[in-house]
Amino acid sequence: MPGTPATIVETVRKLGLEGVIAKRKDSLYEPGERSDAWQKLKLDLPNPKSSRWGGGVTAGEMREMQWVEPELVAQVRFVEWTAEGRLRHAAFLGLRSDKSAREVRREANENT
Repeated sequence: MPGTPATIVETVRKLGLEGVIAKRKDSLYEPGERSDAWQKLKLDLPNPKSSRWGGGVTAGEMREMQWVEPELVAQVRFVEWTAEGRLRHAAFLGLRSDKSAREVRREANENT
């Protein structure tokens, strides 16, 4: 996502998204390994530093992060969509090679 940290946060809020995931530019992706190279910034909380996800991200830290475009599509099993539009009890099943990230849309709730 191009732009300054402030414009990215503004765009994410306008889109009604939960937050931002970022990875340090100089770090490598290591499948199956946890790393402090990844940061999650939840934007729907009044005070991101109180987030249960490990604290907020400062503007300085955001300047060090690499903003990325979605490229991979994951198959996910879940119980339901919450009223807030989140997945409940989600489980990663694998990556899909038959669909591009641009084709992905939220599935309609079968019960409504």
